[in-house]
Amino acid sequence: MIIGSHVNFGAKQLLGSAQTAVSYGANTFMFYTGAPQNTIRKSIDANLTKEAQEYMKYHDIDINNVICHAPYIINLANREKEDSWNFSISFLKNEINRITEMGINYIVVHPGNALKLDRMTALHNIAEAINLILTPETKPMILLETMAGKGTECGINLYELKVMLDNITLKDKVGICLDTCHLNDSGIDIAKFDDYLKEFSESIGLEKIKCIHINDSKNPIGSHKDRHANLGYGTIGFDNLINVLYNFKLKDVPKILETPWILEYPPYKLEIDMIKSKKFNPNLENDLKELYK
Repeated sequence: MIIGSHVNFGAKQLLGSAQTAVSYGANTFMFYTGAPQNTIRKSIDANLTKEAQEYMKYHDIDINNVICHAPYIINLANREKEDSWNFSISFLKNEINRITEMGINYIVVHPGNALKLDRMTALHNIAEAINLILTPETKPMILLETMAGKGTECGINLYELKVMLDNITLKDKVGICLDTCHLNDSGIDIAKFDDYLKEFSESIGLEKIKCIHINDSKNPIGSHKDRHANLGYGTIGFDNLINVLYNFKLKDVPKILETPWILEYPPYKLEIDMIKSKKFNPNLENDLKELYK
C-alpha cells in the first residue's frame, strides 16, 4: 500500500513535508509548493531538498511516489481573457520547474472552469495549454484530476478526460488523478468501482491512473458539490473506500488522503491506521484529541 496525505510545505520545504508524512505513518505524501489560493512562492532551497531526499531514503519513502498539487487559481479552460490564460500557463510551467528542482515526478492539476465558454472549446483550450507547457525535456508528468462538476468544471466524466488526452501531443507526459469524492459527486457509484475501472480501461487505459485522492463525501452521489468528508464519515462509506484502496489493479498507484481536519487536528495518522487495519474508527474525534493533547 502506497499511502499518504496532503502535508504542509512550510519553512523547511520538502524536508518538513517528508517529516510530517513520517509522523503520520505514511510512505508517500502530497504537497503544494506554496499556498494553493495564491501565486506567492519562495525559491527552492537546494540544501533542504538534499536533506529531504536523504531523509526520505532513510524512512523508505520513494520520491517517485511523491505528488505535488498545482494551485487552484490555475484555469487552463477559459481563454476569454488571453492574458489570464497565458498567466495560468506560465505559472504552471514555473511550478513544474520548481518540482523538477526537487526531483518530484507528478503534479496534479484541476483542468479548469469553462465559465461562459462551451465545454468542447474549454476542453480543447486545456489540451492546447498543456501542449504549450510540455516539451520533450519535461520530466514531471501532469495529472489531470477528475472533478465533481461544481459550476462549470471540466474533467467530470470519462468522455471529457478522453477529449483532453486525445488532443495532447506528448501523451506519455500526461496522466489522470482519480478523486473518490469527486467521482461520487459527479455521479459515479463507488460501490461499483470495478465497473468504473472497466469503463476507464476501455476508454483511456488503466496505465494512465497515476494517483488517487481518497476522500469520503459529505453529499449524495451526483450532487456536484465537492465537499470532502473523513474516511467512513460520509456517503461513500468506509468499506467502499477500502475496496478502492486495496484494489489489486491499482496496487502500485499512490493513494493520498485529502480529508478535512477535525477541530484543529490533522486526522491522517489515525485514518492511515484505519486503512492499514481495514477497521473503521467510530471515535475519531475523541482519539484525535487524545493523540494531540
